[in-house]
Amino acid sequence: MGDVIQPVRGMNDILGEDAPLWERLDCSAAGVFKAYGYDRVRLPVLERTELFKRSIGELTDIVEKEMYTFIDRNGDSLTMRPEATASVVRACLSNGLLHNRQQKLWTSGPMFRREKPQKGRYRQFHQLSVESLGYAEAEADAELIAMSARLWKELEIERVELQLNSLGTPESRNRYKVLLTEYFTANQDVLDADSLRRLERNPLRILDSKNPTLQAMLADAPSLADHLDDESKAHFEQVQTLLNDAGIAYTMNPRLVRGLDYYTRTVFEWVTDKLGSQSAICSGGRYDGLVVQLGGRDTPAVGWALGIERVVELMRMSEWKAAGSPADIYVVCVGAAARRTGFAHAEWLRTKFPGLRVVFDLANAGLKPQLRRADRSGAEFALILGDDECAAKEVSVKPLRTDEPQERMPLHAFAEKRLRSRGQKP
Repeated sequence: MGDVIQPVRGMNDILGEDAPLWERLDCSAAGVFKAYGYDRVRLPVLERTELFKRSIGELTDIVEKEMYTFIDRNGDSLTMRPEATASVVRACLSNGLLHNRQQKLWTSGPMFRREKPQKGRYRQFHQLSVESLGYAEAEADAELIAMSARLWKELEIERVELQLNSLGTPESRNRYKVLLTEYFTANQDVLDADSLRRLERNPLRILDSKNPTLQAMLADAPSLADHLDDESKAHFEQVQTLLNDAGIAYTMNPRLVRGLDYYTRTVFEWVTDKLGSQSAICSGGRYDGLVVQLGGRDTPAVGWALGIERVVELMRMSEWKAAGSPADIYVVCVGAAARRTGFAHAEWLRTKFPGLRVVFDLANAGLKPQLRRADRSGAEFALILGDDECAAKEVSVKPLRTDEPQERMPLHAFAEKRLRSRGQKP
């Protein structure tokens, strides 16, 4: 045998034991988004590099250092998407979805950034992304936040905190940047290397530094809230009023600035203290200028993205258990005739009772190993077929989760006695 090929660093396999958690998250999210009137879209993994340079910003770490970019055979520069919002806006523009129309959309799938792999952060990671386009009202901001709060309830996730801030308009933010640059320049001797680099490009990002030696200096920095324009203040106050009315708790975080250049006005993050340094599990905000930036008309928009790996980790830490088990009924067959009959029985049960999880043991093994697998599957019953059962046109029903005795009966009798309450397909 040759050497086993290992996965690319930072590209993780999602194996069977985690699959129920991913499925539960996807199903719960789909149900919540449907309740709010959001439609699902599925987008390509590859986009033109220009899309992310124009949306995220050419001078950001994502574009400069983290994107997986290559030149294809036609000489085009293509990039594996590092985030979904720009792709959603591109899809709306290229398909004419914003011509005198508003859109409420969501998508999910893998994203790619060449970051240092660590727990909860991989080079291929997965996101759920929700976008509301064409709505300038504060209700759109509040609705998206309410959706995320409802999702935590659906998933029974606790110890999460909502943090809020407002970045104002680009104009008011640029005026604030001047003040901030002056302040940080005067304290240049305190700044670390990362902050000095950000001072040249985007001084707002310094506010988000986690370096403990900078915290006292940051506490005395000018506050963005004191320099918001009147319209942004009124919008943000309305968002807070709506959240208060809905009973959604939050804390104000004046240092919350978000890492992408296209955000304006409301920004928010859901954070937890259960994942170490990777505290943010869902982040978003308003990006009113992005559609114009990508060639469309002036269109207000707001959205958020959720890190699936991090939420799944929270579900695992909460000892979340999948509803039910991988199987309801496990079909055990010994002999060629029994396997043929058992295969037909399994198909009949799946057809008659949609949603019933029926596992047919594909391995042509003896009775004992099949029964061991049946027990490990978590199934409620094993249906056993051998030559005697086939001759009598019956099945042996072995309860696997109770002390009830094994019985023999026709398959229809088993369905009537044990499965009728599950509902039959007409």
